[in-house]
Amino acid sequence: MTDNPGPPPVGISSCLLGEQVRYDGGHRYDLLINTQLADLFEFQPCCPEVAIGLGVPREPIQLVHTGQGIRIRGVNNPNIDVTRKLEDYGNRIAREFADICGYIFKARSPSCGIEGVTTWTEQGKQAKPDGTGAFAAVLIKVHPDLPVTDEIRLQDPGLREQFIADVFACYNSQHS
Repeated sequence: MTDNPGPPPVGISSCLLGEQVRYDGGHRYDLLINTQLADLFEFQPCCPEVAIGLGVPREPIQLVHTGQGIRIRGVNNPNIDVTRKLEDYGNRIAREFADICGYIFKARSPSCGIEGVTTWTEQGKQAKPDGTGAFAAVLIKVHPDLPVTDEIRLQDPGLREQFIADVFACYNSQHS
């Protein structure tokens, strides 16, 4: 145990920090995260789509209901299927980020959304907004007690305060 271990490490979707890693070459810089929360946490950024070799810009991906369950496929080219790559990468990051005390995901993302991600049929029709991103699902499964949130939930003061408290509780239990 060190006297000053530093701020709690928190994983985060890179685009929320302003990194231009999205499919369209853009980002989703979030002011609240980059001001208020950046003062509390040590962010460990990650973009699973870039990490598995998808370029910037790139073919957009989506969650598709198939006979083999939900798959993450290309929007314009359904022959692109990155489900396994995202799951494998999620398992790798779950090991590499073993000391993180929380994770802030990009909402509604087919790789990072924790809930409410739009799903599609194989025929290209919108199904329900009931999916979970493949990368996020693996991290949550491997670390079920890890505090997780997204930039939309963080807009709610009560949910934000609860996430912060949960991160610090996790951090304190690691350093006690």
